Amino acid sequence: MELVFLSLFLIILSSFLTYRFFFISKRKDPKLPPGSLGWPIIGELLAFTRSGQNGTPQDFVQERMDKHGARIFKTSLLLEPMAVFCGPDGNKFLFSNENKLVASWWPTPVRKIFPSSILTATADKAKQTRKLLMTFLKPEALQKYVGTMDAVARRHFEVEWEGKAEVMVFHLIKTYTFYLACSLFASIEDSDQVLKLGREFDVMIKGILTLPLNIPGTRFYRATRAAEAIRRELRVMIQQRRVDLLEGKASPTQDLLSYLLVTPDDNGQFMVEKEIVDNFLVMLFAGHDTSASTLMMIIKYVAEMPHIYDEILKEQREIAALKGGDELLNWEDIQKMRYSWNVANEVMRLKAPAQGAFRTAIADFTYAGYEIPKGWKLYWSVNTTHRDPEYFPEPEKFDPMRFEGVGPAPYTFTPFGGGPRMCPGKEFARLQILVFLHNLVKRFRWETVFPNEKIRVDPMPAPAYGLPVRLFPHPS
Repeated sequence: MELVFLSLFLIILSSFLTYRFFFISKRKDPKLPPGSLGWPIIGELLAFTRSGQNGTPQDFVQERMDKHGARIFKTSLLLEPMAVFCGPDGNKFLFSNENKLVASWWPTPVRKIFPSSILTATADKAKQTRKLLMTFLKPEALQKYVGTMDAVARRHFEVEWEGKAEVMVFHLIKTYTFYLACSLFASIEDSDQVLKLGREFDVMIKGILTLPLNIPGTRFYRATRAAEAIRRELRVMIQQRRVDLLEGKASPTQDLLSYLLVTPDDNGQFMVEKEIVDNFLVMLFAGHDTSASTLMMIIKYVAEMPHIYDEILKEQREIAALKGGDELLNWEDIQKMRYSWNVANEVMRLKAPAQGAFRTAIADFTYAGYEIPKGWKLYWSVNTTHRDPEYFPEPEKFDPMRFEGVGPAPYTFTPFGGGPRMCPGKEFARLQILVFLHNLVKRFRWETVFPNEKIRVDPMPAPAYGLPVRLFPHPS
């Protein structure tokens, strides 16, 4: 009987969407952006996904930019007609018109998995939540955590890397970044608990940009159940933390969890439990998968370019030489890692951890001579600028010096987004990456086992075989 109802539902949905897409695609209004809405229901999602699976997510956008000769085109992704804004002008328009002409929007899977978070909140609520999170994540607040990050990284390398001829990089980095996020955000130190949460988290992330088919066996079905399993764990932790705070066993400032429990917003309102849980899920995502993906790509690129490795090693050894004995890294040391951060930025230019983000039109407006109807979904992609030779000469060349001086032109380098919705965890990610890189190059040189290993994007860059590398320790 369940199968009969499911089949009937899909037939009705298919009929509705076929009519809807046929109507939109046959509009005589010449002012809509050029492009195609693709097939009924699935639109151009298969082509979008295929370009990521092939390791070239930029192809989907670039092919349509070349075909239509425009800085905007229409398509259909995730059951929605969509206008894709291209280039720095498109980025600037979307970032600067937040809550004026456009508002944040995410596909159904994201809204289902993070229903009460900063990602899906209304403008005013998102602003209040962002302010709370930024108080914890701003550089001044993060300075005190540099030493803790360094200590965690040292233990990680001592246990997981040293004494081994070969390691599986992507698995180790994901384990490290997730443990660090759990430790700093919620004081979770139990490695078994971290591993359990990490496994559920990996399943959840796989389903955030898929068709919202809540059917056993689909990614979305598995993702929603993994998210609920994590929520159950977090609710238990929140209840225990409330008790510990009342009894003085926990500090109001010890981590993000305590901070969110005891800190009201500007209106004097405290977050309810479901808001804390959902925002915590978002922060684990921002502080885990994106950084892990970037670190993995740094290791891959640097293995292929010994001269880049040598410059990083030189910089990090100069910093280490000024430290006494087992002295941990501090904020001043991080500021000296200029070249290393340039390398990380060049990696993110070529293989950004997130490919873009969505908005929705909250009013009819005109852009580049085309009319965008209210309610249409909008998408901006890092790949419309990151490899554009107009802004990055010889775009396929790996050149960290692009980021010296004034750096790239405004709105051309956007791995963390921009405007009011810029990623609040940008500075946390910088610390994670630089502390890990410092500890890695001090200990090893390395080479990849599979030099041409494919990097698939699903929804973030991930190596086909886990990026195994051979390690060559420095002489003592």
